[in-house]
Amino acid sequence: MERAARRERLGQVNFSLATGERSGELVAEFKHVKKSYGERVVIGDFSARILRGDRIGLIGPNGIGKTTLLKLLTGEVPADQGTVRLGTKLNIAYFDQLRAQLNDEATLLETISPGTDFIEIGGQRKHVMSYLEDFLFPPQRARAKVKSLSGGERNRLLLARLFTQPANALILDEPTNDLDLDTLELLESLLQDYSGTVFLVSHDREFLNNVVTQIYAFEGEGRVVEYAGDYDDWERVQKARAAQAIAAALTEQHASKAAPILGGLGPKARSRSRLSFKELKELEALPDKIAALENEQAQINQRLLEADIYRSQPEQVKSLQKRIESIDAESLTLLARWEEIEAKQRAANG
Repeated sequence: MERAARRERLGQVNFSLATGERSGELVAEFKHVKKSYGERVVIGDFSARILRGDRIGLIGPNGIGKTTLLKLLTGEVPADQGTVRLGTKLNIAYFDQLRAQLNDEATLLETISPGTDFIEIGGQRKHVMSYLEDFLFPPQRARAKVKSLSGGERNRLLLARLFTQPANALILDEPTNDLDLDTLELLESLLQDYSGTVFLVSHDREFLNNVVTQIYAFEGEGRVVEYAGDYDDWERVQKARAAQAIAAALTEQHASKAAPILGGLGPKARSRSRLSFKELKELEALPDKIAALENEQAQINQRLLEADIYRSQPEQVKSLQKRIESIDAESLTLLARWEEIEAKQRAANG
């Protein structure tokens, strides 16, 4: 709410995007795609179906292969193995490609609308001076050369140029770098209302959360894994998996200690343990209880990987996410109780 209020109050940047003709339902399909550079595998055995209206965030360290995947999509680089099939009526605008196409000696007017004073945006004819003002370029700057612009101004000019193209798919490779706050927030708002398909590479967590509905995570050694939801949803899955791994390791560790104790103790030894019958039964039951919680959590995480649940059942998503948090708490309580009973047994047995 605070961000939206600030955006409305400032009201400095105003632009719209020409989306052009709708693409087909299928935007792109990757089938067992592999790409390497020498011995280094960048993308290994990647398969995915991208549908019209998907908003995909690509995350991972710099140099891991995010831009390579985008270039495979546009055909700029070929796959070593597998196929990349594009859908029908697809018109892609690629933000990063425009960076290289900026002519430092051209003026802002020439960059946006060479040879004419008017442009057409969303079916409406608009004077290029007025259009540049929408991007915070006053009339006196319109005839300035591109080389005189700051980093933030160059990015704003690139966005202005991008939005003159009637595209039904946008590829935005680090568009938030050097953008001023006003332009960044309104770009975010524009993308939220955009009806086409979006591919977004960004390290801006909040920007990703407010724009994307799917995550392609580059996890190293050529692994690209698709997750439903935004960055926070991806992070939640990672934390849950880490917690499961820790719990599983602790379960195995405790089970290996408990098995000989529980299985090998005779009546006299059991009496020396000073554990009540109830405590012994509780100790025996704890591994199964923890395993059941881990299984439930795995099933919930699998459900949260389904892309359509975030659109069709948002309330259920919240409920499932709360249950995951409850399971984490329950598991820690059970593990603590396990340790408490075993400590009592060890103390009694000297």
